[in-house]
Amino acid sequence: MSDIIQLLPDSVANQIAAGEVIQRPASVIKELVENAVDAGAKRIDVLVVDAGKTSIQVIDDGKGMSDTDARLAFERHATSKIRQADDLFSLHTMGFRGEALASIAAVAQVELKTRQATDDIGTSLSISGCKVLNQEPVACSVGSNFLIQNLFFNVPARRKFLKSNTTEMNNIMMAFERIVLVYPQIHFTFRSNDTELLNLRACGENFRQRIIDVFGKRLNQSLLPVGVDTTVCKIHGFIGKPEASKKKNAHQYFFVNGRYMKHPYFNKAVMTPFERLIPAGEQVPYFIYFDVPAEDIDVNIHPTKTEIKFENEQTIWQILMASVKESLGKFNDVPSIDFDTEGKPDIPVFNQQQTDDFGFAVPKVDFNPSYNPFNTNPRQPSVPSNWEQLYDGAAAQGDNDMQQPGDFDEAALFQTDEMPPAATAPSATIASALNGGTTIEDKSPAHYQYKGKYIMTAVKSGLMIIDQHRAHVRVLYDGYRKQLEDKVGNTQKMLFPEMIQFSPADNVVFQKIMPDMLTLGFDFSDLGGGSYAIGGIPSGLEGLNPISLVNDIVALASENTISVDEDINHTVALGLARDAAIPYGQVLNNKEMENLVNELFASANVNYAPDGKTIIAILSQTDIDHLF
Repeated sequence: MSDIIQLLPDSVANQIAAGEVIQRPASVIKELVENAVDAGAKRIDVLVVDAGKTSIQVIDDGKGMSDTDARLAFERHATSKIRQADDLFSLHTMGFRGEALASIAAVAQVELKTRQATDDIGTSLSISGCKVLNQEPVACSVGSNFLIQNLFFNVPARRKFLKSNTTEMNNIMMAFERIVLVYPQIHFTFRSNDTELLNLRACGENFRQRIIDVFGKRLNQSLLPVGVDTTVCKIHGFIGKPEASKKKNAHQYFFVNGRYMKHPYFNKAVMTPFERLIPAGEQVPYFIYFDVPAEDIDVNIHPTKTEIKFENEQTIWQILMASVKESLGKFNDVPSIDFDTEGKPDIPVFNQQQTDDFGFAVPKVDFNPSYNPFNTNPRQPSVPSNWEQLYDGAAAQGDNDMQQPGDFDEAALFQTDEMPPAATAPSATIASALNGGTTIEDKSPAHYQYKGKYIMTAVKSGLMIIDQHRAHVRVLYDGYRKQLEDKVGNTQKMLFPEMIQFSPADNVVFQKIMPDMLTLGFDFSDLGGGSYAIGGIPSGLEGLNPISLVNDIVALASENTISVDEDINHTVALGLARDAAIPYGQVLNNKEMENLVNELFASANVNYAPDGKTIIAILSQTDIDHLF
C-alpha cells in the first residue's frame, strides 16, 4: 500500500497561510505598514486603487533591504526579529511571524523596490503567485516600495467574497487608524484613487494631537487625560467626557506596547465608572495606551494578533478602573469658583464697630434669639362648642342615598391581599364615585401601558403585548422606505446649521449613503476635510439632535455590509427610524396607544421589526388560566 501522507508544496502552503493572515485588502496594508514601522521609517505613504482590489502601494523611508534580504523576505518563516524560541516571549516589534510577505506573494502580484542607505543602488523584485519573475538592480530611494496588484487573482473564490468598495475601504481606514494612533512621531499619508484622505504630520510624542488630526478638533473638547505608573504597568491616554457618549461607533481603542488590541474585560473596567453618568447602552470614546513588560504578555494567541493575554490581568483591570475614576473625579465639569479679584470692584468688609467710616452710628436691630416660629401656631382653628349638632340626622339617611366621594370607609382603601375577597372589593357605589359616576368596567381603557415599554391589549385569544419602541420603528421604517422609493422628502430648515466632522473611515461610509439621506430631506454642505454643515433635517424630526442623528445612521451603515442600493436604503431608513421612534419609558395616553396600534396593523409586516426582532407576543387565555 502506498504512503498517503505527503508534504504540501510551498505554493499551496503559502495560500493556506494567506487564508489566516491575508483576509482582505486591509490585512495587506496592516502587514506592510507594520513592517515599515519596524524598519524605522519616519514617513510612510499608502496609496490604494478601488479599495485595494486593483492595487495597494506602501512606500517608506526606512532602512531598506539588501538584495539577499529582499529575496529571503518572501520565504515562509523568514524574519529579522526572532533568532530563538525565547524571543517569542520578549517581542518589541509589530510583525514577527515571517508569513506576511510570503502570504501576500501567494495571492497577488508583487513588485518591490528597496535600498539600504549604505548601498549606492537598490534591488527590484517581481513575484506573482509565489513565483519569482525577475530580480535586478535598480536606482531607487532609501527604504522600501511595495506595489501589490490584483489581490486574490489566482484564488477566484476569495476574490468573489470581497465586499463592496465602501465596506473594504472602511476596513482599510480602520486598520490604518489603529497604527497611526500609536506612532505620532511618524508622518503618514493616505491616498485613495488619487485623492488624499489623510496627511498626518509628525508631532513627536503628542498623542492628543495625533488623535485630533485623525478624528477632528471637535473631539479635543471632550478628552480627559488618564495616567498612572506602577510596577505592574504604565497606563496613559485619554477618555471621553460623559456628554461625548454615543450609541455606537464611539472610537474605543486599546494599545499595548504599540500594538492595537481588543479586550472586552478591560473595556468593562473603563465603562464601569461611567455607569451612572451616561444613558444605558451608550459608549464613551477612549484611547488607552499600556506599557507592559514584554515577558508578561502573549501576543501570539490569534492569527491577526489583536487578542493579547496578560499575566496580571486582574491587577491591571483594577489599576485601569481606578485611573479612569480618578480622571473623572479630577476633571469633572463642575464650575470652579473664581477667586481672581484683579480688576474687580472693592467690596468693603463689614465693620463691627459702632460707627462707620463716616462717623455715623450703625443702627441697632432688636431681635429675640430664642424665638421659634414653630413652637406656637396662632392660626389654630377653634372648635365650636356645639359641633355634635352638625351631624344630627346624618345616620338617619340610611344606605338608600348615594354616598358622596370621601364618605366611604377609609379602611377599605388600605386592606391587604390577605383579607377575604368580599372585604377588599369596593362597592359599586364607591367605584362609581371614584370614577366620576361611571363604573370601572365602563371606564376601562382599550390599551394599558406597562412600565413605559409595552402596550397590553385584550384580544379574543388572550392578552396581546406590543413592544412600543419596535412597533414605532416598524411604522417609521415603512414610511421612510416609501419616501426613498418615491424620491420624495420634505426638509425642515435649521435656523443655525450644525457642523459635523467624520473620521476618514466614517467619511467613506457617509459619502456612500449621503444621496439617500438627501432624498429623505437632509441638507448637507461639504466644508472639506471630512466636515459638513447640516442645514436641514427631514420634517417631523424637530427636537432631535441632528449631529447624533447623523452619527447614528453612519454608525449603523458602518456595521452593515453596504453593496447595493437596497442595502443602503434599508440602512438609512432603519437608522432614521430608530432615532425618531418612541423611546422606552415614554408615557403614552390611550389615544396615542390606539394610533400606534392602528398604524402598526396597517404595516406589511406586523410581527417583526426591520432588524428581525419580535414586536408582538400573545399570552394565550389558556396560559393565563393556568396561572390561577
